[in-house]
Amino acid sequence: MMSIFDFTVQAQDGNAVPLSEYQGKVLLIVNTATGCGFTPQYDALQDLYELHQKDGLEILDFPCNQFAEQAPGSDEEIHSFCTGRYGITFPQFSKVEVLGENASPLFQYLSDNTSFDGFGRSPMTLILKGVVKKMDKDYKNNGNIKWNFTKFLIDREGKIVARFEPTESMEHVKKKVEEIL
Repeated sequence: MMSIFDFTVQAQDGNAVPLSEYQGKVLLIVNTATGCGFTPQYDALQDLYELHQKDGLEILDFPCNQFAEQAPGSDEEIHSFCTGRYGITFPQFSKVEVLGENASPLFQYLSDNTSFDGFGRSPMTLILKGVVKKMDKDYKNNGNIKWNFTKFLIDREGKIVARFEPTESMEHVKKKVEEIL
């Protein structure tokens, strides 16, 4: 059976990175955007990384411009924004697509092997539901990524442990990460 460690992705600098380099680590894989209402989650992600990198946590950041074009710019511009504004130090990869025929094989795998369990009760839920429903009328019944800052928690063996929608509280994400560390 396939695992996350079977994939190779493109680094922010264009080099190929086999995810097997992260074998034995706990991964939080995130599709991000620099101009999104959820972009301030970079602060909480960086805090989580600083707290638990020594315990084997790696956060893998994949910018994506597919949702309302909220990640414009080159990989270098996005990286500069994220390091300058949010001080991120976790690995950031090249911009990807997470939906459709050009979707990254990694994100296709993540989508195919998880389900969408709703947006919860966040204040952003009503807004996001309306926007997502316009893009995908059947959004409730498929595992497609719905928006920026969807997170996937991967255990040390490369198995998907949890999927977090962007509306999920970062406290809940932190708690789940700590459970498997």
